[in-house]
Amino acid sequence: MGRFEMTIQNAMTVDVEDFFHVSAFEKSIQREDWGNFPLRVEKNTRLLLDLFDEHEIKATFFVLGWVAERSRQLIKEIAARGHEVASHGYSHQLIYNQTPETFREETRRSKELLEEIVQRPVRGYRAASYSITNQSRWALDILVESGFEYDSSIFPVRHDRYGMPDTPRYPYHLETSNGGRIVEFPLSTAKLFNYRLPIAGGGYFRLYPYWLSRAGLSQINRQGRSFIFYLHPWEVDPAQPRIQAGWLSRFRHYNNLDKCEPRLRQLLKHFHFGTVLDVLKQQHLLDQAVKPNEPVVTN
Repeated sequence: MGRFEMTIQNAMTVDVEDFFHVSAFEKSIQREDWGNFPLRVEKNTRLLLDLFDEHEIKATFFVLGWVAERSRQLIKEIAARGHEVASHGYSHQLIYNQTPETFREETRRSKELLEEIVQRPVRGYRAASYSITNQSRWALDILVESGFEYDSSIFPVRHDRYGMPDTPRYPYHLETSNGGRIVEFPLSTAKLFNYRLPIAGGGYFRLYPYWLSRAGLSQINRQGRSFIFYLHPWEVDPAQPRIQAGWLSRFRHYNNLDKCEPRLRQLLKHFHFGTVLDVLKQQHLLDQAVKPNEPVVTN
């Protein structure tokens, strides 16, 4: 184990949603039918909570508002066990398919709900399927208006569903179109020659062999940088129901589900983790004013 792997703090994050919420199944499952599916998110999230306790780490849980309304006790437990509760929006709609008015209403509704449940400020946000793109930059202004201090929705890669490939790879102060400011913690990538390899977790963690994920994440730490890692509770649930969908959607969702938990256990032994707030405070990106002459990335 390299010395950087356990000395640099990285952000561990969980997008708290259930298997039937994912964007890959939006053509197969209607939102009005969500209530007909078994709610597996509580058991799977508690599995992750116990695993994090076992390794004595704290994480940031980006909670979907739809889940919070139905599983209030779970959200209280996340906070009571010392983790950060942040927002994953309300309905898991892709932002670029929403109007600004709908996005504003859903974003504030979810934030207010979570703050009422945990009785503390909700400072961070992550969009469904990283859907803040060039088409939906306007969402960043709404996040600032709604009182969020940081965002983790921009994936600096090329992808058919998301991505802003020319944006920075590491946390930075971002100036929005209307002149607002927010801290952006982009999803992590490794450099492979001139290619940005998405290495932040989720389906990539299940697709790649573990050695490749570890090598890519170690590359970031060796540069003295922190990475951000994400996964979903359904990714440690190989027994979940199978949805009839296109082959690509099925592959993205079901590939190597049985390998995710064992790989995660290895990851927690090899790297040092904390919440997003922990990392951003350590880097002096939060809890301090942006100085007038400090470089700000304009989005």
